[in-house]
Amino acid sequence: MLKLTPPMGWNSWNTFGENISEALIFETADRMVQSGLPACGYEYLVIDDCWSLRERGADGRLVPDPAKFPHGMKAVADYVHSRGLKFGMYSCAGNMTCAGYPGSFEHEFIDAATFAEWGVDFLKYDYCYHSPLIPGEYLYRRMGLALENCGRDILFSACSWGSDETHEWVKTTSSSMWRSTGDIFDTWESIKNLAKQQERLFPYQGLGCFNDMDMLVVGMYGKGNVGLAGCSDIQYRTHFSLWAFLASPLMIGCDIRDMTPAALSTLTNRDIIAIDQDPACRQPFRLHGIWNHEDLLLYARHLSGGDIAIGLFNLCDHKNTARFNLDELGLPCSTGKTLVMTDIWTGKPAHVRNASMAWDLEPFDCAVFRAKVSDL
Repeated sequence: MLKLTPPMGWNSWNTFGENISEALIFETADRMVQSGLPACGYEYLVIDDCWSLRERGADGRLVPDPAKFPHGMKAVADYVHSRGLKFGMYSCAGNMTCAGYPGSFEHEFIDAATFAEWGVDFLKYDYCYHSPLIPGEYLYRRMGLALENCGRDILFSACSWGSDETHEWVKTTSSSMWRSTGDIFDTWESIKNLAKQQERLFPYQGLGCFNDMDMLVVGMYGKGNVGLAGCSDIQYRTHFSLWAFLASPLMIGCDIRDMTPAALSTLTNRDIIAIDQDPACRQPFRLHGIWNHEDLLLYARHLSGGDIAIGLFNLCDHKNTARFNLDELGLPCSTGKTLVMTDIWTGKPAHVRNASMAWDLEPFDCAVFRAKVSDL
């Protein structure tokens, strides 16, 4: 399946882990629609690990756990589809999944056919318990080929955590998105660490195969399977802005049945989502800035139609001022052009003077601009 913009949706793992059920998925589907998430682009509802029995059936097929999913996965998929959403599931390239359930190793074609029969639209494919004798690229090509020949359009989400130099071969596997990092946790340090890993991978991000920085922890507040310390609403806003700015898939990980107004407001900011979903899918680049340092990230990205997205991210626990010259963006004074800029989050205009800009940032905060080129 070819996906032209980063996939968006919800995944069960961050909050629920193994504690998933048919009832939970039905409730989540209902709440996704009630919250207006599909209208913002969130279309996939994905069940992660722990959905099957510990052994395959006599016919070699995966068997949904009847205690968790008494009506089977076809009924779950049908309900999700009835709510106008797409249905996703999980498997693994190894003998077992990360939680010890049957993986798809040497069962790729029968599993792909099974998923197609159930009405699956998305497959997250993990990398635990894989053979150390077979390169990862071969394992992901196998499943990619199986999905392409299963008779249904299924988005392939390759989740190899960036191992085995994933970026060098992932576009040969038919995947539409690929995990470039280890797992995220609901802490500021985890968010900061994953964000800082991305710059070397910018050249490998792009149309049809998007660099997945892992699922969002916005709105978890320390609860759930990866809850840990939790973050503030400002930190969640910066987290969401970074993922969107760098064109990562946006997969919600909190329990959307009881989202706070602040979390919902962050996750449904259409102007930030529009940057993530920009149809040009152009590569972001780092601005060197003035008096910059490693915890003050300044990024830009050319958007379709001539606009420029500019993101200023203060990862520190103290105030910072982001400064840069417009010549880094191709707009020195000699062009007779400048930028008209307003921060998406606050609505505050930026003042560009002498082809330079400075912007104050509170601890852990960010500013994101959709800048327009204008005459001086």
